[in-house]
Amino acid sequence: MKSVSHLQASQLLHNKFMVVLGDSIQRAVYKDLVLLVQKEKYLSLRQLRSKGEMSFEQDCLVEGGCLGQMHNGTEYKEVRQFQSAHHLVRFYLVTRICSRYMKSILEDFRHGLKPDVVFVNSCVWDISRYSCSWVDDYKENLHRFFDELREALPEETLVVWNLTMPLGERIKGGFLVPEIEHKAPQLRYDVIEANFYSGTLADVYGMDVLDLHFQFRFSLHH
Repeated sequence: MKSVSHLQASQLLHNKFMVVLGDSIQRAVYKDLVLLVQKEKYLSLRQLRSKGEMSFEQDCLVEGGCLGQMHNGTEYKEVRQFQSAHHLVRFYLVTRICSRYMKSILEDFRHGLKPDVVFVNSCVWDISRYSCSWVDDYKENLHRFFDELREALPEETLVVWNLTMPLGERIKGGFLVPEIEHKAPQLRYDVIEANFYSGTLADVYGMDVLDLHFQFRFSLHH
């Protein structure tokens, strides 16, 4: 897999408004974008693990994070934004693909500045934190979200659905609170099933699908 250079990223994304929606992995996608449009550099491990900080590489924390209570609950929020003369990148941390909070984000799209590119993923929290029988709820919520997203965005907006990266045998992460640790052995297989369904549906809705599960299949210690 070839690396993207600072020059390529800054030129390709010149005068573009990009939005990243998702969990901590998608926050890393946002941070990579912010860093790469400014310099020839990639995230350090410390930067990758940090969350909720007031500023990262000239961006600003808009809402949530250390401005509120830092926790690993499903109500945790973090909104970040980076703006330069030629780039605007925004990140919303979401823990469920279809929720009241997600609807408020889509309302922002309807009535505010329209993004040129949207990167989105929501899976691990959806299938582990809300219901023991996640399949039907997740499928229904995906349909509802894709319908509402299509209504909220102009046709020319590029939407990229990121499939969830593979989970290792020993799972670590803020989402894995003690109450759901018993789900860990099955979760990596649930992710495969959820990826198959969400990727297929995203393709039906005309979105681009980025298969991060395949790309990182040999990197189970990420």
